[in-house]
Amino acid sequence: MPQPDLYHNLFSSQQYDKNNFFLIAGPCVVESAELLEEVAYTVSGICKKLAIPYIFKASYKKANRTSANSFTGIGDEKALGLIQAIGKKYHIPLTTDVHTAEECAIAAQYVDVLQIPAFLCRQTDLLIAAAQTGKVVNVKKGQFLSGESMRFAVEKLRNEGNEKIMLTERGTTFGYHDLVVDFRNIPLMKANDVPAVMDCTHSLQQPNQSGGVTGGNPGMIETIAKCAIAAGADGLFIETHPQPAVAKSDGANMLQLDKLEEMLEKLVKLRSAII
Repeated sequence: MPQPDLYHNLFSSQQYDKNNFFLIAGPCVVESAELLEEVAYTVSGICKKLAIPYIFKASYKKANRTSANSFTGIGDEKALGLIQAIGKKYHIPLTTDVHTAEECAIAAQYVDVLQIPAFLCRQTDLLIAAAQTGKVVNVKKGQFLSGESMRFAVEKLRNEGNEKIMLTERGTTFGYHDLVVDFRNIPLMKANDVPAVMDCTHSLQQPNQSGGVTGGNPGMIETIAKCAIAAGADGLFIETHPQPAVAKSDGANMLQLDKLEEMLEKLVKLRSAII
């Protein structure tokens, strides 16, 4: 694994196999304390069993929605507080999205990793503000960029003295309503001497649907994850929900929670076979 200090700082409270990939997983957005509890309890238990280092993920609000009528959140401070409570209870690092420079300092009080959404990966003021918090910064590759071009995002963060960086592949726009994954982007992003993560759920989105709700293809999540591990991904990003059909955001491309363990068992075996 690259950047041993980054891993040690994030996962020092966890027992894990240093040869495993790490997992970023959780629901798309904070819907309730009960949802966060169910997902964190389940996923942290699976990760302990399989010795996978784990970062809990939930967006405290959704700023990028297709329709003005879409759910955006339960309130910023309330949602951030619920995320923070999960980290304290389960002794796991946390991540959430930030959308503006002003949000970075606020979210940094609650989480360990600031996630830069793909559409905002070139926003210089946002990247600078995130870097200046001293937190780990995970930048999602824009759907309109190559993996190689993400070196400029890395440079912006490093220019602020922050070396705690991850890059995440989440597919490339293909026409108006679909994405494709070019797995060459994983080694290209790793060439920046940062961990490369595969977003196995958002890369299967089918955006810009005429009904105003993004579609997806969750039946391909395992395929994307297997290919990413084979291509050398350091981490996997998977949004999961006990009942995706009733989720308030991204239900069409989230993995059903009770399907996660079996898939991770396969991926751990695959990882051990190729390292």
